[in-house]
Order: sequence, then structure tokens, then C-alpha cells
Amino acid sequence: MSQTQITISAAILLNDCDEMLLVRKRGTQAFMQPGGKIDAGETPSDALTRELFEEIALHADADRMEYLGVHAEVAANEPDACVIAHTFAMRVTEPVTPAAEIEDARWVALSGETGLELAPLTENRMFPLARKFINESAALPASGV
Repeated sequence: MSQTQITISAAILLNDCDEMLLVRKRGTQAFMQPGGKIDAGETPSDALTRELFEEIALHADADRMEYLGVHAEVAANEPDACVIAHTFAMRVTEPVTPAAEIEDARWVALSGETGLELAPLTENRMFPLARKFINESAALPASGV
């Protein structure tokens, strides 16, 4: 039996307190990264820019996003499916507002002990990636921007 593959763009969004934003879509239980499916003709960063605006009213500049590669995991909301996520990380200082199909958005500590039901991709891949991103960016000299 072949597994359905769903290709998406996903965002690790971090605030000044080193918390990561998770969202929950309406009618679902699992919290996950904001982002979504890549439409025909879109690049992964274009898809993520569009999805972030649609889902949380965030105007994200692709130049501010750091590409962290492609990561795969069992899909949270679709049985017998695997999600293939083009993953980007970005610091966010702007407020976010749940929109479109997003029912809840929460900033959570990177310990991973959230008390929330988490999508497998978030729990197994995104928390470790976020911690690594913070550790590596802390070692970089501050930019003058």
C-alpha cells in the first residue's frame, strides 16, 4: 500500500522570548506549524508567505526566512498520509491573529512540554529544529539591521 504524500511549506516562527508559534486548524485537535500546501507554480517560500498571511495575518518577507531543509513525518489530520515539509525559520516581532481556518494560535516554550496535542511533524522534527536554530543564531554576531 503506498502512502499519500502531502508537500507543504512550514514555518518555525520564534518570538523575542524564544517561544515558537503553533496553530490549530478549525475542527482538529493537533497543534502544528503555520503553513500549508504549495500551489502549482509556487516556490516553497512563496507558498509560505501566502499561507502566513492567510492563516495568521502575518506579512512575512521571504528574505527574512532561513531555509532549514525538507523534513518528513506522518500527517496529523489525514490518515495514511505523510507530510513532506519545506521548513523555514524566522524571528517575528509583529502580532499574529488567527484567520482563515485557524481556530487557535499559541506561543509555546521550546521545551516541548506544552500540554497540547501536537502534530507528529511538530513534536518530532520542529521542536528540535527550533532549538538548533536558536543555538546557532545565538552564536552569530548581531547584524546592524
